[in-house]
Amino acid sequence: MTDDPDRPVPLAPGAPERPDRAHDVALLDLDGVLYVGPDAVPGAADALGRARASGMRLGFVTNNAARTPQEVATHLTELDMAAEPDDVITSAQAAATVVAGRFGHGAAVLPVGGPGVAAALVEAGLRPVERAEDDPVAVVQGYGREVGWTQLAEAVVAVRSGAQHVATNVDATIPSPRGVLPGNGALVGVVAAVTGQQPLVTGKPDPAMHAECVRRTGAQHPLVVGDRLDTDVEGGRRVGVATMLVLSGVTAPADLLAAPPRARPDLLASDVSGLTHPHPPVEPVEDGWRCGAWTATAADDGLQLGVGGAPDPDAPDDLDGLRALCVAHWASGPAEDAEPPRVAPAPGSPDAVGEALRRWGLSPR
Repeated sequence: MTDDPDRPVPLAPGAPERPDRAHDVALLDLDGVLYVGPDAVPGAADALGRARASGMRLGFVTNNAARTPQEVATHLTELDMAAEPDDVITSAQAAATVVAGRFGHGAAVLPVGGPGVAAALVEAGLRPVERAEDDPVAVVQGYGREVGWTQLAEAVVAVRSGAQHVATNVDATIPSPRGVLPGNGALVGVVAAVTGQQPLVTGKPDPAMHAECVRRTGAQHPLVVGDRLDTDVEGGRRVGVATMLVLSGVTAPADLLAAPPRARPDLLASDVSGLTHPHPPVEPVEDGWRCGAWTATAADDGLQLGVGGAPDPDAPDDLDGLRALCVAHWASGPAEDAEPPRVAPAPGSPDAVGEALRRWGLSPR
């Protein structure tokens, strides 16, 4: 596994073999993939059960450092997704491993965040302290619902006194039933703005997080599964690991179309059930790219999507047209896009094309 963010355009080869049979371990993000807030994503528990029955092992990976692995495992088990604490890998654990490697056993560290941050420090043999006056060698900052001015001020004083500022992650937002809410990155930004120092980030997409996942799961051929392009997908690509994006969380089809090469997934699925079915190939044709019955072409003024006959009623999902659009755009467009391209039905297309574009939030121009 190597750092190769510029490997060829993903999605084109497809995955004729089910991911749960082609990969030994699924490294599953949690928020937006398995649950949103306290509730399970519909069908997630059944999908994980099928994947496990086929022999795939599961690692539950989260950039959210607020909770301990025990708390996360309990929550998943309550949602009928059986998990043990050893199955859970948090960004707080990755941060603690990095800090312990730099400063050694017993080093004093100031935790900022939920209980999961301090618990990870203790597990790694570090000594959590509460005040900047305790001379911490590092500040480890992770997400916590109760983080406020007092903790942020203590972190600022410690960092300005020489402590290394370590962020478990810099996700600007987190999903919730009420919509997106401020994530750890928003509060990390406060400390960085006041101290004038950028933190060392150890969570996704940093390779330290992937190294922690591989170390704890023993994965030989893992598949990263997530709902975020900038953390899950980019993190996998930075270490040369296959990725699957699911659309059950924060990423919308328009975001996917506009993704730069470093954040383009290998596979696309509506939800985590994508682990248990083959993924159709996206193949070049004379006038563009085809996936199943759908064909996408790129032109100077945007993309066109057409479908030859009725879509396959037995297809495992309804994303073949979106797969074709992604590859058509990625193969011909600029590497970096500020906005997603315009998309329209190809001339003479049936109503199904316009309906699909509206369903994906890609309204016809």
